[in-house]
Amino acid sequence: MKPRYLIALLLLIPLADSLALVALAGFVLDPLVVVALVVLTGLIGMLLVRAEGRHTMRKLERKLSSGQLPTDQLIDGGMLIAAGAFLLTPGVVTDLIGFLFAVPVTRYPIREVVKRYVAKPYLDRKMDGFVSGGTWTGGFPKQETYDVDPNSYRFDRDEESESN
Repeated sequence: MKPRYLIALLLLIPLADSLALVALAGFVLDPLVVVALVVLTGLIGMLLVRAEGRHTMRKLERKLSSGQLPTDQLIDGGMLIAAGAFLLTPGVVTDLIGFLFAVPVTRYPIREVVKRYVAKPYLDRKMDGFVSGGTWTGGFPKQETYDVDPNSYRFDRDEESESN
């Protein structure tokens, strides 16, 4: 995703939050109830993120102690950090996004999408296809090779260095 689209998406979230809060406070619920709802969802969400973070850390430690790579746990940890940021931001839309990242039932499919469409293509670009199984057999990829004249190197020892 290009940075300008990401910035536009990040700017749309507060706009959607503001519109949702105005609509809820003006037409559906009493404004004090909306404020209480936002505070309550933030508190409950932070307790959930804290519990899930501890659970994820335990799983990460188990994976590391057994010598396995904790890729799923690292992605979960990143999503839990994002969930905490979304849940601390006041608003209905950000709370919804935060709960999607915090609840394991919805976090697992998001993690698989992130692995397949974000992490793997990024690592493939950085590693020249090595992550997805593309290997090379001669030399290094994307590196220039030079033909060297075999007579340009001296393989005999220098007599002066032996005498010293």
